[in-house]
Amino acid sequence: MSGRWGLFDDLAGALDHPAGTEDIGLRPDLERERRAGIPEVVYAGHKQTEDVILALNRLVGANGRALASRCTDATITAIEQAFAGDHRIETFYQTVVVSRFDAHPPAGHGTVGLLTAGTSDNVCAAEAGAMLREMGVEVVLARDVGVAGLHRLVEPLQLMAQADVDAIVVAAGMDGALPSVVAGLVPVPVIGLPVSTGYGLGGRGEAALYSMLQSCAPGLAVVNIDNGIGAAATAGLIARRAARARQQAGS
Repeated sequence: MSGRWGLFDDLAGALDHPAGTEDIGLRPDLERERRAGIPEVVYAGHKQTEDVILALNRLVGANGRALASRCTDATITAIEQAFAGDHRIETFYQTVVVSRFDAHPPAGHGTVGLLTAGTSDNVCAAEAGAMLREMGVEVVLARDVGVAGLHRLVEPLQLMAQADVDAIVVAAGMDGALPSVVAGLVPVPVIGLPVSTGYGLGGRGEAALYSMLQSCAPGLAVVNIDNGIGAAATAGLIARRAARARQQAGS
C-alpha cells in the first residue's frame, strides 16, 4: 500500500514496539497525525497539570506542535511558564497550542465554515477552530447567527458560498435548531455541535443534542455535547479529502 494508507505497511511492527511509549504513566499517540490525519489532542480536563505538560512536551518533541483542550486558567498559566522562551504558545479560550518556532501547521487541506448560534458557543467553536487549523484546514468563521433572527444567517452563508467551503461546523446550544436550518440550505456536509448552554430542563446541551439528532434535514451529522474536537476532526477529514480530489483533478 502507498500514499495515505502507507503507514499500515509496518503496522504489525508498530503494534509490537510502539514508538515513544515507554512506561512513564501516560502514552500520547505520537503517530496519530501521520496515521489518521488528525493531531493527537491532550484532554486537560480532570488531569494533573504536570501530566498535561509532560504529554505536551512529548508531542512537541516528536511533532513540533501539540494541542491541549479544556484547560483551566491555572493550567494555561502553567503551560505558559513551562514552555516560555523557546516555544510559541497560542490560547483560544480553553484550548492551547504549543509549538516550536520552526514548526508550522500544514496548509492547503481545504476549507471549513464555522458558525456559532451565539457568543455562549465561542469556547467550543474556538476548540474546533484550533483543531481545524492544526489539520491544515482554512477556517471561515461567522459568530452569533442564531435562528432567533433568521436574517442574521444570510450574510454568513453568502460568505461560506464565496469561500466554497467543503463542510460546515455549526455550534448551537438552547434548542439547537441552527444546524438543521443550515443543512437545509447548503450543498455541503454539516456537522452539528451541540453546546451545553440554555435554561433549565435540557439546558446542559441535551435539548440541543436531541434536536440535532431528530433533524429532518439530510446531510447533517452530529457529535456529542461540547465536542468541538470531534466536530473539527470530522469536518477536517472531509475537507482534506475534497482538497486532495481537487489537486488530483488539476494535475
